[in-house]
Amino acid sequence: MLHLVLPLAASFLFVGGMLLVKRAAGVGIQSLTILYVANIFSSLLFSSLWKLGGSVQPVTMWWQPATVAGLFMTGLTFTFLAIQRGDVSVATPVFGVKVLIVAVLLTFVSDEPLPMRVWYGAILATFGIALIQWTGRHQPHHLAMTIGLAVSAATCYATFDVLTQRWAPTWGAGRFLPIVFWFVGGMSLALTPWVQWHRMREPRVVKLLIPIGLLVAMQAICITAAVAVFGDAARINVVYALRGLWGVGLAWAAARIWGGAEADLTPGTMFTRLAGALLLTLAVILVILAEK
Repeated sequence: MLHLVLPLAASFLFVGGMLLVKRAAGVGIQSLTILYVANIFSSLLFSSLWKLGGSVQPVTMWWQPATVAGLFMTGLTFTFLAIQRGDVSVATPVFGVKVLIVAVLLTFVSDEPLPMRVWYGAILATFGIALIQWTGRHQPHHLAMTIGLAVSAATCYATFDVLTQRWAPTWGAGRFLPIVFWFVGGMSLALTPWVQWHRMREPRVVKLLIPIGLLVAMQAICITAAVAVFGDAARINVVYALRGLWGVGLAWAAARIWGGAEADLTPGTMFTRLAGALLLTLAVILVILAEK
């Protein structure tokens, strides 16, 4: 169970990164600029995993890391949009449905029937999301968009994890992951024309973008390396889903310190969101029990 320390660390790093993304949006930094910086940091830091070893596969198999890279970029785009256009205390719990999607995808991949506990977990997750949605009854379209973007991100990342668990053993984690993120870095070059280069001269912008890049890259290394090396995607994602709990509390605290819409929410609203996050957490615990 020692490998579960990695997703636990990733859950804290993720929330920290998303809080900074929210702050960056507040000073006018666009999603594509943040995406570019985060991907460049990831491509550089993942190169350090080359020492884990493995074997480079023939060029005819390079579509595998390219596919996984595309899923990562798409998922990160949805993630940033969900955070920038919505509340962190809404998006982070909803990201937890990723573990349910992973369980369903693994069932299809392994051709085994889906355990009843997974269905129970799906029902609980639905109630949890509904509870979070109810807290925004005065802004239904705003919350619906945030939840939709968060679920889209979770779907991309769930597929990313399942394919990484399936394909990485052939390459070895030390070859598959660096190559995946070299593809990510290469794809990110297409964003160059839309990067806000003129904002890079502002000290406050640099002080946000560098920590964002580091936190996003480090949490990606923790969660992706854990899946690639240990292959326990379902349990790893259960621990990682705890970011939903941290997200609600830390988002409220950060808004109180730095300002933001969540600072104006009533205690009742935050309590309801926390209750929704707890339901989502219980849902993913049911999924992990079903995997035992």
